[in-house]
Amino acid sequence: MATIAHLSADFPDPVVEGKTRAIRTIVELVDDRFDQSIISINRRAPGFAELARSLLGGGLPIETLAFPAGVAMTYAAPGKGILHRVMLEKLGDAICARLAGERTPDLLVGHKLTVEGFPVARAASRLGKPYALTIQGDTDCKILALRPDLQPALKRIFHGAAMVTSFAPWSLEAVESKLGKRQGPTFVIPCPTELDRPLAPDPSGSGLLTVFHLKSQRRKNLATMARAMDMLADRGEAQELAVVGGGSPKDMEVARKVASRAEHIFFEGPSDRAAIQARMNRAAAFVLPSRRESFGLVFVEALFAGCPIIYPRGRAVDGYFDGMPFAVAVDPGDPAALADAICELTRCQAEAKAALAEWQASDHARRFTRPAIAEDYGKALEQALRFAD
Repeated sequence: MATIAHLSADFPDPVVEGKTRAIRTIVELVDDRFDQSIISINRRAPGFAELARSLLGGGLPIETLAFPAGVAMTYAAPGKGILHRVMLEKLGDAICARLAGERTPDLLVGHKLTVEGFPVARAASRLGKPYALTIQGDTDCKILALRPDLQPALKRIFHGAAMVTSFAPWSLEAVESKLGKRQGPTFVIPCPTELDRPLAPDPSGSGLLTVFHLKSQRRKNLATMARAMDMLADRGEAQELAVVGGGSPKDMEVARKVASRAEHIFFEGPSDRAAIQARMNRAAAFVLPSRRESFGLVFVEALFAGCPIIYPRGRAVDGYFDGMPFAVAVDPGDPAALADAICELTRCQAEAKAALAEWQASDHARRFTRPAIAEDYGKALEQALRFAD
């Protein structure tokens, strides 16, 4: 059985347990096909003395902690992108040393181009092994835009990978527009969710729904949703928007203040995942014009729950549902466009949900199920492993 070491800053570990579950889930889907281990990385701010020692030729300060999936490595490096490449390549040296003392994996996988890409390419080169990459559009596009000085190095890493996967079409296109189109194997594979069993759409659904943790209200663009709801009320086409999601008392206070001018926004509090599909099924449409979103599992979960979606253009699931009447893309900075999309989608709810019911039974919908994702990701990794032969 081929051995694979996954390097990720987004894998839940004993250091930071509350990380997103996307990478963990997709790795677990192919656990039966490969001998896999996780190197979960976390950054902490260094003291002046240890930073100086590291820059003057010393090793990168790292604390390690074993856990069932692998090892958590906490490395000391400045934040805000300071010495970004330098410190990540030092991390790659430390990872190389660790892997060289064990059974060297057949393949290394870095689960972001612009972060994990630096250490995984460095370690793979020194070990003489191939590496693969995952593109995560939010972070990768942000760093590519803010750090043009890193683009030559990232271009080499991107094109040197044995295989690249991207969670969505838009993020692959965005990276290739900066770094050039890859000639090697490239795959677009969505994030998996356990909420992938379809509920028949209810054409008599009422009200709008959005779901997010309230501490993320700015990123999830609550202000634009509030302005759109105001516009609809002013036009005599008022709608009700239910916000599902928990948070601290301070989070709730801030969110209510942001939405205070919109009379038709209601906060329902948190909901467990067992109940969220039924809540989505009762809504006329799901609305989330996020400012930043690599994929947004919640959009796919809404579609499987029988609820049409309004999503941000150039983010999230953009590129998967072009031309489909139950999925409408809007500019997240344009509340008027959001208001128009809400009005149109709710007015045509029966037609949109009829088309959604057809989609749920299609091969395109199957692409977003866990068995299909496991099959596609397994094939992608097998393609990368051919470079090890």
